Amino acid sequence: MARVDVRPGRRARDRRAVPLLVIGLAVGLTVTATPGWATAAPAVARVASPTTEPAEEPGGDPPTADPTEPGPVPTEAPSTTAPPPESPSPPATTEPAPTTAAPEPPLPTTAAPTTTGAPPPAPSVPPVRPSAPAPTQPAPAAAAGVSVTTDDITLTAGYWNAPSTVTTLRVTITNTGATPARIRLAYTLPAGLTDAGTGGCAPVGGGEHRCGEWASAPGARFSTLLRVRVDGDAWQRMPLSGSVRVTATAPGVPGTVGDDEGFAVLFPPGPPVPGIRLDAEAVSFDISGGSSGLDVRLGNTGRVDAEGRVEVVLPAGVTVPTPPAGCTPVDPTRTRCELGTLAAGRTAQLRLPVSATPEAQRQAPLAGAVLGQLDPRSGRAKKVQMSFRITAAAALATPVASPPAPTGSQGVLAADVPAVGDGGDGSVRRTAILLIVISTLLVVFALALATTSLRRRMAAPAAGPSTAPTE
Repeated sequence: MARVDVRPGRRARDRRAVPLLVIGLAVGLTVTATPGWATAAPAVARVASPTTEPAEEPGGDPPTADPTEPGPVPTEAPSTTAPPPESPSPPATTEPAPTTAAPEPPLPTTAAPTTTGAPPPAPSVPPVRPSAPAPTQPAPAAAAGVSVTTDDITLTAGYWNAPSTVTTLRVTITNTGATPARIRLAYTLPAGLTDAGTGGCAPVGGGEHRCGEWASAPGARFSTLLRVRVDGDAWQRMPLSGSVRVTATAPGVPGTVGDDEGFAVLFPPGPPVPGIRLDAEAVSFDISGGSSGLDVRLGNTGRVDAEGRVEVVLPAGVTVPTPPAGCTPVDPTRTRCELGTLAAGRTAQLRLPVSATPEAQRQAPLAGAVLGQLDPRSGRAKKVQMSFRITAAAALATPVASPPAPTGSQGVLAADVPAVGDGGDGSVRRTAILLIVISTLLVVFALALATTSLRRRMAAPAAGPSTAPTE
């Protein structure tokens, strides 16, 4: 009788090849079409990992004083006053001044700061790839920032008639951050100057003074007046300069930000002596570090001729690099110039080039001093001296917005949020590439398997009835 060749082994292989082909194609196409799945999970783990490290408690109250600082720090801040009008044309590197149409931000109070709500969240970090679903990342906290500017202590001619003079130093503070902040003030007075009873401030030694804390709203700008006493003999120590520093902390933002600026103590020409006149112009450094030079004028207003002499005393870091004819350096900060004979009623004018180190320019405003002397042929020598101001564009160009690491910029601290493209992305990319390669190999293997199976089926002879030999 006839038998049919059913070939069970081949049919079993064909039945197994179809499911394998379908599964391989599905896995390969799914992984290839959605490679962002390979990067989403590692990215979340990287962002969340910093929370396991010890850090300052968010929203915690900052310490009222450094434990190593000598002396108590007042708990109340100095009184505030309206700030001076802002410059109509601030430098391009500083924060733009608000328009006059904008409402004036509220002045901070001297009361204890109140706890504020959480700052508004910033936009989330974009996904690693456009085709991948956006990974869940915490929004960075609002940045904290602060800046300070100072006036100078400028004394009038009445200083020469008093044993001491009490004056004020205006300090203007701006909250440049995007969150409420707690701001502290500290200042250093040079020798010959003491605090005259500024409320909310106390000396801590070495001319250093610390003040209480303000609660400041974002964008708030206010001034405070420091009462300073200038001794009657402080002029003998000129040039004199001091400095002011502010620090700020914000709820939920770890660390402290700060800014500082110097101020000059400017004495009028004196002590008054008849027959001599002295005048000196301010020195300014542009953004490139070049100086306008120092112009000094010594006048003989007496009735007899006299030999004229001028000495220029500069602060540390400021020098006369190439003294003009008739001038010789006495030491790195002092230059002496012989002017020759000045006839009665005549004035000699002198111009000296001045240079300064970058550090000295950042500490500006500073003060220098000029000493003038006339020696007549008969009679006592006439001496008078005065101070002049030194400014630098580099001090104004120092940015008040900066990351926690030192820059220079002074004045802003942002929360630490991992950025896309840092060193941790290397392993993520390697994992994604590995998965894509594996999925591609699976697709190739599935296609090869399907092709082989089809070729075998096409090459096999058609199954039909066969006639078995009869016995």
